[in-house]
Amino acid sequence: MDETILTIMWYAVLGFSVIAYTVLDGFDLGVGILHFFTRKDNDRRIFLNAIGPVWDGNEVWLVIVGGALLAGFPPVYAALCSGFYNLVMLLIAALIFRAVAIEFRSKQPGKRWRFAWDCVFSFASLIIAFGIGVVLGNLVQGLPINEHKEFVGTIALFFRPYPLLLGVASVSLFMMHGAIYLVMKTEGTLHDRLREWANRTMIFFAIMYFFLTVATLIYMPFMAERFRDMPWLVVIAALAMLSFANIPREFSKGNDGRAFLSSCSVIGLLVLLFGIGTYPYLIISSIDPANSLTIFNTSSSKLTLTALLIIVLIGVPLVLAYGVCIYRVFRGKVKIGSTSY
Repeated sequence: MDETILTIMWYAVLGFSVIAYTVLDGFDLGVGILHFFTRKDNDRRIFLNAIGPVWDGNEVWLVIVGGALLAGFPPVYAALCSGFYNLVMLLIAALIFRAVAIEFRSKQPGKRWRFAWDCVFSFASLIIAFGIGVVLGNLVQGLPINEHKEFVGTIALFFRPYPLLLGVASVSLFMMHGAIYLVMKTEGTLHDRLREWANRTMIFFAIMYFFLTVATLIYMPFMAERFRDMPWLVVIAALAMLSFANIPREFSKGNDGRAFLSSCSVIGLLVLLFGIGTYPYLIISSIDPANSLTIFNTSSSKLTLTALLIIVLIGVPLVLAYGVCIYRVFRGKVKIGSTSY
């Protein structure tokens, strides 16, 4: 198989993994952010048990994303880990403490104990959701990469207006996604209250998406160049908007599951739009465009990509099968029992 085709296929694997992670762990993060807004202990336990059987499996896709970068595009992995070192360490710490909070929160009945872990769980979820947007925003705006493909900036560079805006937008997106998931998994008065929360998060996301789109078109016009060259790609943007519009439509009919699927589509299509806008760049150099890291000048050898593709064709279906099995077993409304968190 031609090396160029192999490179594009591996880029597609990376993109699919990013979409899978943001869709699946996205509602986990949204639930975590919303967790702190409810005051009853039983409601918080329902929140935790809604994601309890699936949250760790969802994070497997983050491992796949990191592995795909390391194996398929080593210079990109090196530049990101060195450039985003402090931010990556913060995100890893948040992932660790978030997992610990889920497992430790209900180990003791004391209010202070549970309140402390509630704070850790919610704050860690917020940091991760915001951090994902900041990372993507910096990849769009560009990073100082020199001719040796090395990052030469400082951590203060990451917190520019555009990445911060994308960070807030990602928080709003995951909050909406998490709220819709909770509506699907709850019943009774909590279900009714969460429907109101979901409507508010939809408004929050719609506002952030509008400002983000305007800022992107004004300050990052290159993101729209491929759509001008290939007008048919606008269909993807239209599908993203229609998917978002379908959420309140399905809500009004009481089709919570379909509303959640529409929310999944919104996230997947937005990540796809990000990939289309930045292709073939993985890291854009703000010093000199010639220093930018693309999928073609950073990919591994043909033999490596071939071996990796074989591994992926075996491993990814197993991960998908495991996920389908878990979601099927734990489908339905959440019930609090003796073995619950």
